[in-house]
Amino acid sequence: MVSLVVLSSFTSPHLSTIYKSSHHHSSLPNFPSFINNHKNINLVKTFPYGSFYQFSSKPVLLFSSPRFVVHTSIQDADTETNDSSSNLVGEDSAVFNFQQQKISSWIYFTAILGVVLFILDVAWIDNSTGFGKPFVHAVSGFSQSHEVVMLILIVIFAGVHSGLASLRNSGEKIIGERAFRVLFAGVSLPLAVSTIVYFINHRYDGIQLWQVQDVPGVHQLVWLSNFISFFFLYPSTFNLLEVAAVDKPKLHLWETGIMRITRHPQMVGQVMWCVAHTVWIGNSVAVAASFGLIGHHLFGVWNGDRRLAIRYGKDFELVKGRTSVVPFAAILDGRQKLPKHFYKEFIRLPYFIITALTLGAYFAHPLMQAASFRLHW
Repeated sequence: MVSLVVLSSFTSPHLSTIYKSSHHHSSLPNFPSFINNHKNINLVKTFPYGSFYQFSSKPVLLFSSPRFVVHTSIQDADTETNDSSSNLVGEDSAVFNFQQQKISSWIYFTAILGVVLFILDVAWIDNSTGFGKPFVHAVSGFSQSHEVVMLILIVIFAGVHSGLASLRNSGEKIIGERAFRVLFAGVSLPLAVSTIVYFINHRYDGIQLWQVQDVPGVHQLVWLSNFISFFFLYPSTFNLLEVAAVDKPKLHLWETGIMRITRHPQMVGQVMWCVAHTVWIGNSVAVAASFGLIGHHLFGVWNGDRRLAIRYGKDFELVKGRTSVVPFAAILDGRQKLPKHFYKEFIRLPYFIITALTLGAYFAHPLMQAASFRLHW
């Protein structure tokens, strides 16, 4: 995950240049016909103000002691024909509720982020104090080929990243969720930075295989593909407090939003990113980097499903049955029933933040490249 976030931000030179009701349908076995015939009405049992049923504001006297107040629900109207939403077993992705946020948690997050970046700079990035440059030089000693070195760096990162992910269940039982997250990030992040910096610095050092940067429409197509890829690349950053271990990290079973399109959005986003950048750069280093990254994420498809199956069992099998790895496949063959207002699952704060960060990263490319060049890795 770390590599995807940073790599997608750093590279490609300019690419080179509802009123939501709080009530839910109650299970009332004494009134089955009423409920079945009025799916857009909510019954709320209240006490102890009298013996009547109230429909909207007009009470009807009955002989029973409780009363039920009837409310119409916009949410029910929207989901009246939406079987897929009512049968969700996974989590609703990209939900951000301001009322559930704690200012103290975000203060901790900011402080932790600052400390992590400071340690990363001193211990790894700074050439005078860090181990980043010696590490890259050691790997470069295996071959004079930039393509080979690029692949070795990716293999090292992928092995550590996926290896630790595979050991997550066991590791969390031994040292706890937060401690394991710190270990995971502390090892993965420096390796990701090294891989990214090497790619930026050597992306034009390979053999030029094609040159299409002057072809009309190519820049626009590459830019659009790269932009869309970010919406696939960021499924887990909806939980930034977990990423920073402020909240207890969890292995999530997402089922809405981008997950309806593909069960493995990171893989799809990485493929889109790699294809776009390889087309634009057009040389052997870009091909090697794309080959390594795509291979890593294809392995992640199998490994991710395996881990979710272990953690969630039958619930994951249900989600797997109505989603697909190939984008839109489950939708086209009828296994995935889209809600009536599917687009609303994307009109959420995290997606707007992704949009802003993506545009910001694009315009900040010159600064990122200059910072990378100064490291001389």
